[in-house]
This record gives sequence, C-alpha cells and structure tokens, in this order.
Amino acid sequence: MPGQLRTLCGPAQEARENAFRSLFGNIFHQGTRYSASPYAVPFLTRIAVAGPAGARVDALRLLTRLAVDWHDEYDLPLGINTAAWRAAAISPEDARWYDAQIAAETDEEQLKGLREGRAYCAAGHPVDAREGALRSYDAVRAQLPVLLELLGDQDPEIRAKTAYLLGWFPEEAAATLPPLLACLDGERDPVCLATVLVAVGLLADHDPDGQLRHHLDHEHPLPRWAASATALTRLLVAHPVAESGMPPVERIAAELAASGAGAAPESATAHHAGDLHSYTVRSLQLLMGFAEDPNGVIRDIVALSHLEKTGVVPHPLAARTANLLEALFDPADTAPAFAETLVWTPGVAESPGRAAHRRGLPIAAVRLRPPRAVHPWSTRHPPRSPRLRRTVHRRGGPELPLPDPWEPFRNH
Repeated sequence: MPGQLRTLCGPAQEARENAFRSLFGNIFHQGTRYSASPYAVPFLTRIAVAGPAGARVDALRLLTRLAVDWHDEYDLPLGINTAAWRAAAISPEDARWYDAQIAAETDEEQLKGLREGRAYCAAGHPVDAREGALRSYDAVRAQLPVLLELLGDQDPEIRAKTAYLLGWFPEEAAATLPPLLACLDGERDPVCLATVLVAVGLLADHDPDGQLRHHLDHEHPLPRWAASATALTRLLVAHPVAESGMPPVERIAAELAASGAGAAPESATAHHAGDLHSYTVRSLQLLMGFAEDPNGVIRDIVALSHLEKTGVVPHPLAARTANLLEALFDPADTAPAFAETLVWTPGVAESPGRAAHRRGLPIAAVRLRPPRAVHPWSTRHPPRSPRLRRTVHRRGGPELPLPDPWEPFRNH
C-alpha cells in the first residue's frame, strides 16, 4: 500500500492509473474494508487536496467508497442511517462470545475455526464487516475539515466529488451545511450545483431561507430535478413538521415526473450510480404518502416512459397481478420477513431474497429454511471470511429492511 500511494503522486499517468486500480482492490475489495483501510485515508486526503490533477479525482472517489461503500444504490432518497449502522456493528469486545463458544464446543473442526476467529479478533481486526466499515467511515469523517476547502476548487469535478462525499455525513451537518449552502449562490456548473443541492437535502432538517425552493425554478433541468428529487422530497418525508412553507407535493411531483419523462442527461450527479430515472421513481414513491391525491402520483410513475428500465418498480400490470395472487393464496401478514429468512449458503454469491429484489420480484415470495439461532458469524466460518461478510452483512452497512418495490401499486 505505501508504494501504491507514492505512485499515485508520481509523474507518469499510466503508472498512477495502475496504482489506483491496485490500491482500490487492496483496501476496498468488493466493498470490504480491511484493517489497513483507515490508515490510507489521511494520505488519500492529502492527494485529493494537493496531488496531481488526475489523482485528485481518484482519491476523492476512493475516499467516498471507503466511507460509504455503495450506499447511493439503496440509501436514497432519505440518506444514510449512521445511528442504525453504529447500533448494529459488533464491537471488538464481542471476543467474549468466542470464549463461551470455545468452552462449550467439542468438535475439533469447529474449535479450529472458533480459535482462528478469536485470534483474529484479539489482534485488533474488525469483528464484522459493519464494524470494519465504520473504522474507515470515521477515518474519512475526521478528514472532512480538510476536504471542505475543496468546495472552492477551480475544477468543477473536484467540487462536485467533494459535495457528493459530504452528503454522507449527517453527524457533521452543523459544520458542512454552511459551506455547502454558500456554494449555491455562485455555482455555475449544473452538475456541481445539482450535487450540492442533493447533499444539502440529505443533511438539512429544513429549507434554509428557502434556497432549495428557489432552485425549483432554475433555468437548467438538472438543478430543478435535484431540488425536488432529494432536497425537498426528503424534507417532506423526514421532517414533515419542521417546514410549513414547503411547496405543494403536487408541485414537487410534477417536476420529478417531468425529469423522469425525458431522456437521461448526458452529465448527471453520481447519486444512485448516476441513474436519475430510478432515483426519480424512488422519490415519487415517497411522495405518495404525502399527496392529497396519491393516485395522481401513481399515474405520474406509470406514465414514465423509462419505468421498466429503472429496476425500482415492476411493470404495473405485473404488480396488480401479484397483488391478486397474494390476496388469494399468500396473505401478506403470514409471509416471513426477509431479515428472518436470510441464511447464508456456501458458494452462493447473493441471497435468494436479494436476487429476487434485484429482479423486481416480491421478497416475501422467497421461501428459505428457518435460520439457526447463532451468532452473526457462523461458527464454521471465522469473521475474516470475506465471502461470508459480503453475504450476511451486505456491504458493511446497517441491516435495514429492503424497500418493497410493490408498495406503490398495492390497493390501487
């Protein structure tokens, strides 16, 4: 890792690119953060501030991944729930669990795995993926005061990547919101402005001086989308009482529908992996519960020409058919929750429930055997197993319920 970090600052572009790819795989392999990952953060921060032009963008990209993995794929539009993440993470003190299991275990093979896990834990390594990820997240969090100065960088891509990163640290909102809001007046780059708007929407608990509402009338469609997609939608949903002067839900939904009806913009924010159509549908889903005419919002969703390509909701006719079948043969109140049925199977890259969700199928339709009452780490697979971490603790984040892609069409 030290040699790769030094190469990132070297004069040869090809060598820098190769070093970045190697570094990305070494300290962030398929979403897993390792014991070395937090120690790279201060150096990556220095590169982002004063490194070679190409390396600065790469450093910001890697800092974001080290902090939040791919949360922009499933934690929007409401943002990351760090409180749940911290509550779910298992601390190193849980080595005591190993001691109890070792004392009671008689099988030699099981004992070998338990002792390896106990030694790994005692050496100071992360006990599970969530705790390991938090180490990197907090390491990046500690560097935010240094990274804030990049909001005034001459390169719009640096400004946008910085604003994107800041939006994932709600615990630092008091320090990061003022400089983000200061960017709204003078920013001329549409992508950067839209990224700042989304970041403000993810962090704020109100609309400061109506600045978010003001951008609903921006001349460029991307900032208009950003103001409605996350900023105002999230405030309506997460803080409905805090803002009495919000625009009507129908006004926000109309702007989202207009954005979703057109082709995807050539340049967009990095949120939701750049898939603004899927992001738009997710925001419209949230607005349904706050609209005077929720059927109107459903019609906005159904009318989107790109609906079937978003992967967020199924085809409306298929949804209605599934509702009918569920009502006849599989009442929703008897279907087991996904969290209650997830069981890791060796050699399976993703759980059936996750696969069903990815294909647009209702997770409740997946039937798995009842889980055993065991510690989050299998006794046969010590916690250093990245395959187990990636399956049981998906990408190191909090274990929150997956969104129901069928919900907008139920009872309609």
